Formats: sequence, structure tokens, C-alpha cells
Amino acid sequence: MKKTARFAAVAMVAALALSSCGSDDTESSTGTDGGDAPSSDVKVGMAYDVGGRGDQSFNDSAAAGLDQAMEEFGMESQESEAEDGEAEAAREERLRTFADAGYDPIIAVGFAYGPSVGKVAEEYPDVHFAIIDDSSVEADNVASLVFAEEQGSFLVGAAAALKTETDQIGFIGGVETPLIQKFEAGYVAGAEAVNPDIEVDVTYLTQAPDFSGFADPAKGKTAAQGMFDNGADVVYHAAGGSGGGLFEAAAQSGNWAIGVDSDQYETADSSVQDAILTSMLKNVNVAVFEYLSEVNDGTFPSGVTTYDLAVDGVGYSTSGGFVDEFTEQLDEYKQQIIDGEITVPATP
Repeated sequence: MKKTARFAAVAMVAALALSSCGSDDTESSTGTDGGDAPSSDVKVGMAYDVGGRGDQSFNDSAAAGLDQAMEEFGMESQESEAEDGEAEAAREERLRTFADAGYDPIIAVGFAYGPSVGKVAEEYPDVHFAIIDDSSVEADNVASLVFAEEQGSFLVGAAAALKTETDQIGFIGGVETPLIQKFEAGYVAGAEAVNPDIEVDVTYLTQAPDFSGFADPAKGKTAAQGMFDNGADVVYHAAGGSGGGLFEAAAQSGNWAIGVDSDQYETADSSVQDAILTSMLKNVNVAVFEYLSEVNDGTFPSGVTTYDLAVDGVGYSTSGGFVDEFTEQLDEYKQQIIDGEITVPATP
């Protein structure tokens, strides 16, 4: 059954020491450290998408929610990540390995796991699964955690239109899929709400089923530099780890970049921070932590939970102070969306 998330936004875990784990390896850890530390029998399997922990974007946001749950509840976890170009069978086997090792629940990070979760969840009806960004699997042992990306993207699109000096901005998608098109659609709608005549350049780094577009900073930099050379002065990415290339191009050319998923001003190298105008916040950490909180209380959620602007599931960042001059306008747009006065499109 579908529901909308109801939560007071949980603050993102700060100052994470994040390290990447190899695609063929798993990393196991626990939130207990002896003494009076919390203890739990729950063993969580976390299957990351391409880029894994350390991508400073989507996967890291999921990792932050897992880390918070481990710290607060004392859960044990094991992590593994997808590899560029791997076969569907590899994703399925990753989930089966967790299930066979007694991990329950298993969290799949990213829509690309949709077919695998559907198949493996049927094979293991007593194991519970959660998938982020996919709502195609309907099963009693599967929870779908999805977001209104188009709403958050509307706000950063408006920010881009308010900041641009050329009336030309850009969007870089990692892989052209319906999910990433939601980011594009919201961004364009927000920009056009400010300036109906604005020009928005759009490009995608790869086409499905090639998901390398989420982990190719060099390709991201080339695409961004092309947009800047063509006259755009603000570019937004929904490209995972490839967004690092956008930040480099923006910093080197004196233009603006917009981050995604987490507050990328806080995680980017200091050499590019001053080029990051804002980020579209997609609080995957909150979704993961809330899901695991319910598991800790003895309940395994199922069905679709949607995180939107009304519950601060998405939003925009203000780090760096570069959008301070028009936060009032952005917050007005936010309230209009919440009140239903603005309906944000989810398709281009």
C-alpha cells in the first residue's frame, strides 16, 4: 500500500569518514563497541549501486543512514557494491549472498536493482528487502523508498534561473532513465517558472543499460565544459560520482555547478567548493534510517513510501551562502508546491 512519509527531518550524519569498498568485496562492521553501547541482533545487508560508498552523492547518503542506525541501535552490517557493466545475474547473486548469510533486511540502493529484488525476494519470502528509487516490486516482503526528485529539482532550477547572467543553464544526467528524467523535468520547470524564455541545455552521459554514466568524472567534466563553452553559466547534475567532473569544470571556468542527493558543498574538495551554488537534497539517509528504525522496533515495512517536499524528503542546500539572496523566493515556491498551487512535472 502506498503512503507518504511522515517524519521530522533527521539531521544528516556529519563529518563522515567514508571509504570505498571494492566491487568484488564485502565490508562488515557493527555499531557495538562494548560497555554500554547499544546491541541488536539485526544484520543489515547493504547493496550499493555503481560507485559505492565514497561517491559523495547517492550511495554515500544511503551509507549515512546505515551508519546512523548502526551507531544508535548497534546493528551489524555488511556492504557490497555493483560493478560497471555487470550482468543482472551479478546483482541477483549479491542479494542471494546476503540472504544465505542470514542478513535481514537487505537494502538495495538504486532503481537498477528492481528486477533483481523482484526475483530474489520471491525466492526468499522470509527475508525482508528494501529498495531505493524503485516502486515496481509489489511483494509483502519488499519496501519501496521513493522520492519526489522533481520537486527538489524545481527549486534548484529556480535558483539557477535567478543566478544566471546569460539566461542559459544546463543539466547533465548520468544515465537516461525515467528516474533521472524526473530531475531534468523538475529543473527545467523551476527555471522556466522564473524565466519562461530561459535556455536549458540537456545531455545524458550514457543510455541504459550502461550505468557507467554514474561513475565517470572525466565524461562529466567534458560534458560540463561543453555547456560552459556554449554559453551556459550554471549546470545541474544528476550523475552520481560523475558530478565531480562538473565541479572541476565549473571551478576552472569560473561558472556555477549544482550538486545532487547530498549537500555536495560539504563533501567536495575545497578547490571546487566555491563553484557549488547549491545542491538538490534527496534525503536517502533519512529514508534508510527511518526504515531501519522500524525494523529495530520489530516491524518490517512494506509497500511504497514517498519522501517529498511536504516532509522534507527533498529540498535544497544553502551552504556557502550563494543562494542567500533569493532563499525567500525559493521557499515561496516550496510552499506553493506543498499547497498544490504548483504541480511539478515528472517527465520532460
